[in-house]
Amino acid sequence: MKQFISNIYHNTRLGFAVIQPFKNVYEYLRYALVADETVIKREFITNLGYVPNLENPQTFNEKLQWLKLNDRTPLHTIAADKYKVREYVKEKIGEAYLIPLIMETKNVREIIPENLPDYPFILKTNHDSSGGIIVRDKSQHNWINVQNTLSKFLSINYYYRYKEWQYKNIERRVVVEELLMDKSGEIPFDYKMHYFNGKLVFTQVDIDREKNHKRNLYDADWNLMDLQWIYETGGEVKKPKLYEKMIALGETFAKDFCYIRVDFYHVNDKIYFGELTFHAESGCGAFTPEHYDADFGKLLKLHKTKVS
Repeated sequence: MKQFISNIYHNTRLGFAVIQPFKNVYEYLRYALVADETVIKREFITNLGYVPNLENPQTFNEKLQWLKLNDRTPLHTIAADKYKVREYVKEKIGEAYLIPLIMETKNVREIIPENLPDYPFILKTNHDSSGGIIVRDKSQHNWINVQNTLSKFLSINYYYRYKEWQYKNIERRVVVEELLMDKSGEIPFDYKMHYFNGKLVFTQVDIDREKNHKRNLYDADWNLMDLQWIYETGGEVKKPKLYEKMIALGETFAKDFCYIRVDFYHVNDKIYFGELTFHAESGCGAFTPEHYDADFGKLLKLHKTKVS
């Protein structure tokens, strides 16, 4: 019975229309009506096992929670919007670094094969904090299922669930971009560069995200760090040819914020902008060994800019 309901929900328009409103109500009651600090503490304890100090934070993860509550500006909302951030990127570093945009829409029923290209692309919503739907061959997809999945993504308010304020007021839409691939046809490494007070502290490299997700961390000089952050470490990754350029581009964004993660791709000797993130792993990512949480925390100096 459970499988039957799941199939109706994911693969039919009527089933989705009937079931999704109940899921939205549950989401609202569980998260939206609960105070920010209560949700933050609940999620933090669940993931890290102790109560965060939100008055005098010390660790990296605690400080990210403090930033959720105290570092809120209109620019945060623009930067977190995967569609509107494109204009911000143009102004800061130029249009050449943007992944080609195929289309954007607020109506998921416009996401049909006739409106989409014959080459690989990725579908994602502009307000979420995850990946998207990779399409290499559009003839191999159930498009009602795709539309329902995107509708489900659009129904989620990530501010309610994780209390990341920058997602609260984003005007939600679906964004379709060209799929970046390396010369072998694989998804390229994702270079996620973490800036504290305007300067690069470490770079997170996500490897093989489609099949067997691994993650390495490198210091600012590209020395592999002996730690694990949620995912197992992968094999040694060669320093990108344009690494210094990536650092400089990231600093252009970082000077506007206390902490920011700037994501880039390095594909066929060209840099592409990925996204901007303000609370990596929603401030609930455990480090192994644990002391790195405190070590990184010492390096991040906080300042309050709350205007929400």
